[in-house]
Amino acid sequence: MSRIHHILFGLLFSALLAQAAGFAADSSRGAQLFQSLSCIQCHNLNGQGGKLGPDLGQLLDRNFTPASLAATMWNHAPAMWMAIRAQNVQPGDLNPQAAADLFAYFYSRRFFDIFGDAGRGKQTFESKHCANCHGLTQVKLPGAKPVSEWETLDQPIAMVSAMWTHATTMQQEFGKQGIPWPELTSQNLADILVYLRNLPATRNMTAGLEINPGENGPALFQSKGCAACHTGALALESRLKGKTLTDIAVAMWNHEPRMGKQAPSLDPEEMRPLLSYLWAQEFFLDSGNASAGQKVFTAKRCAVCHNDPASGAPKLPAPGKSFDGPAMVSALWAHGPQMLQQMQSKGIEWPRFQSGQMSNLIAYLNSTK
Repeated sequence: MSRIHHILFGLLFSALLAQAAGFAADSSRGAQLFQSLSCIQCHNLNGQGGKLGPDLGQLLDRNFTPASLAATMWNHAPAMWMAIRAQNVQPGDLNPQAAADLFAYFYSRRFFDIFGDAGRGKQTFESKHCANCHGLTQVKLPGAKPVSEWETLDQPIAMVSAMWTHATTMQQEFGKQGIPWPELTSQNLADILVYLRNLPATRNMTAGLEINPGENGPALFQSKGCAACHTGALALESRLKGKTLTDIAVAMWNHEPRMGKQAPSLDPEEMRPLLSYLWAQEFFLDSGNASAGQKVFTAKRCAVCHNDPASGAPKLPAPGKSFDGPAMVSALWAHGPQMLQQMQSKGIEWPRFQSGQMSNLIAYLNSTK
């Protein structure tokens, strides 16, 4: 088996070792990795770091998922390695768990946010009747704090907790006013938050989102009664696959009136591990098309080794093996420079991925799990 075949084997075998269902991402660990892996020497994140690479905290209308971020990193890799050599940077190891933590950190710094519009947010705040009860700086309704006093505005998970916990009271008030329960979309919530965070009384707030490993998430999912309902056709796996925390927050809001009983209380210290648990289990598993992924597998010449028994590379896809975005980034980080060097020596073009191709490729590689 040639050296390039060995490298291809190593690249994909590393990814095969990652079991996506076991991921529990931690944004705090990711923040430390952003420093220790020397990412900060080239990349700026919300005003801190180097200027060679793009600002990873700049809020753009990109709607990235882990797989699309993996594809972007893959496409950018040759230029990244050239910059690393030029800057004499010594990057550390990045295993799949570390890659997931790094993704969680990017997420917590708004890298995956839906782009919001303050003008739309103002209109939505009015049209969804939020303004019926909540003034911007003054009390409109007894017990309903004005926006300027919302301690949760800079903490999205705390806001979700408040929305969930006070939903019963809000539902009663809507009933008194003859207003139907206002359903939201993820775009609605993103717009409202941008609007509210840019008011004169709130614009100095710094939004922060902490994603922890969610060790208590499974226990809370049971103790709060979520597991009793969300089984079978109502199981959350298919419903939450690829969803952002904003998507989950909106789904919880829309779902509350349909529960048929009072919602269990969830304070911020309970909401954080519960949402982190639900998010991490499904967010890394992008929805892709396995049939389309098979075509990508062939077009990107993966099949040259992995459909050739003589190459020594494992047959792919393989039963019992799992891929996801962090696993692909981990493999790229560990084996990519040597792979690029050998491909250049063989006159083979570095494979690049268009939008959606990585998701489809991962779906294909997971098709025999």
